[in-house]
Amino acid sequence: MSAETMTTRRRERAVPEGRTGFRQALAAEWVKFRSLRSTLWVAAVATLLPAPGAAFVAATESLRPDDTVLGGSLTLAVPALMLAAVLGALVVCGEYGSGTMRATVAATPRRGTVLAAKATLLAGLLYALALPSCAAAYLVGDALLDDGYAQGDPLPALLGVAATFPVAGLFGLALGTAIRHGAGAITSVLAVLLLPEMLGPLFGPAERWVAGVSPTAALQKLTQSSDAAPEALGSLGGWPSLLLVAGYTGLALLGAAALFQRRDV
Repeated sequence: MSAETMTTRRRERAVPEGRTGFRQALAAEWVKFRSLRSTLWVAAVATLLPAPGAAFVAATESLRPDDTVLGGSLTLAVPALMLAAVLGALVVCGEYGSGTMRATVAATPRRGTVLAAKATLLAGLLYALALPSCAAAYLVGDALLDDGYAQGDPLPALLGVAATFPVAGLFGLALGTAIRHGAGAITSVLAVLLLPEMLGPLFGPAERWVAGVSPTAALQKLTQSSDAAPEALGSLGGWPSLLLVAGYTGLALLGAAALFQRRDV
């Protein structure tokens, strides 16, 4: 056995390759994320949007009689959710657009590690931003809205509402990895979020099955919005709807990972 081979094996025993590679990839993804203005701006707007929305709804008294304080306070959580999905697409499409994906793959040859680092950073960051943002929006709405409205059940609903944001972001990441073009990925992910509810009425009795599969439907059910009526979004509850969306998001990520492994960058 040569001295070089012995040295290599000692290094492999001393430093587990998989774990070190993931930590380094995660640190690199954080540096890239906070270095891009586009990702920072989208994350900031998505975080700041819900609370002013609650204040606007209270000021305009635009709640329906059957709505809840929780649902009204989180009215602008839906566009914030769309921005989270856009952020997921930008995290990967930005690298393809600038050509830095080649350097990323060269630095971390295990492409699964690259995608896992992106997904971990995105999911953790979105949840950490969404939970206080949505909680603050509810507190604003609770302070400003009239007592004549039903309160809603904020806990554990707010935990689920916050969880819809990383799920939407990961779906955007999956589409961005598969499509690799920023405009195409953003258009596709927004279509998935918007079209089911827009086109649902065209399907007649099947409307609730079509509209109910969207991430925005899971969000509206968890916020106990009056727009989440069973005849419009189906009888599946908020938490089961979130699990359904998380399930097909996981499948989308697996498919994107397979494409990422096979294709040239």
